[in-house]
Amino acid sequence: MQLHFPRALAALAAAVVFGATTGIATAAAHVTASSDNAVRGGYATVTFAVPNESETAAATTGLRITLPDVAAVRTETMSGWTAVLDRDPAAGTVRAVTWTAAPDAGIPADQFGLFRISVALPDSDTVTFPAVQTYADGTEVAWDQPPLPDGSEPEHPVPTLALTAGPPAHHDAHSVDVTAAPGPAAENTGGTDNTARWLGGAALLVAAAAVGVVVARRRS
Repeated sequence: MQLHFPRALAALAAAVVFGATTGIATAAAHVTASSDNAVRGGYATVTFAVPNESETAAATTGLRITLPDVAAVRTETMSGWTAVLDRDPAAGTVRAVTWTAAPDAGIPADQFGLFRISVALPDSDTVTFPAVQTYADGTEVAWDQPPLPDGSEPEHPVPTLALTAGPPAHHDAHSVDVTAAPGPAAENTGGTDNTARWLGGAALLVAAAAVGVVVARRRS
C-alpha cells in the first residue's frame, strides 16, 4: 500500500493552522479583561481588548468600564482618545472610567483596540468590569451578563478577571506599569495567545517536514 506522507503532513498542517486561527477568532469576539499581575488586594495593569463588531461597519467611539469602587486608578495615555474618571468624592473611590474617541479617531470595522488602566484590585477571587461599548451610529452594546446557570457563556459576557493569592505587587498608585500589560498581540485573554503561537509554530514545523519528504522522494 502506498502511503502519501506529504499529503498527510500537509493536511495535518492545515488542521493545526485552522484550529489556531479559529481559536483566536472565537476568543476575540467579546470585550475581555486580562492582566499579567492580578494579585488579590494588589495593584495591577489591566488591559481591556475591545473588538469592533458593528453590523453597519460603524467605528467604536466610546467605552465605559464600571469599576468595583476602587480607591485608585490611572489610565494610559492614548492618541485620539480622552479618558474621564467618575469619582465618588464622599466615598473617595472611582466608580467608572469612560474613554471617548476624537472625531477622526475610533476603532474601525474588523479591528480592535486596547485600553489599559493601573488599578487597585479588591481582595477577592475574581473581579468583574461591566462595560458599555458605543459605536459611531449611536448603537450601544452592554457587556454585563454573568455566566448562564449551566456555566456556558452568554451573548454579552461581562469582562472578568481571576485574581491570584500572593504578595501584592508594590505599585505606585500614581503610575502605570505599562511593561506588565500585554502587547498588541494579546487580543485574547488567558493563555489563548500563547497557545495560538505554539500551534502556529507546530504547523510550520509540520509543513517544513512535508516539504522535506517531498524533496527526498524526488531525489530518490
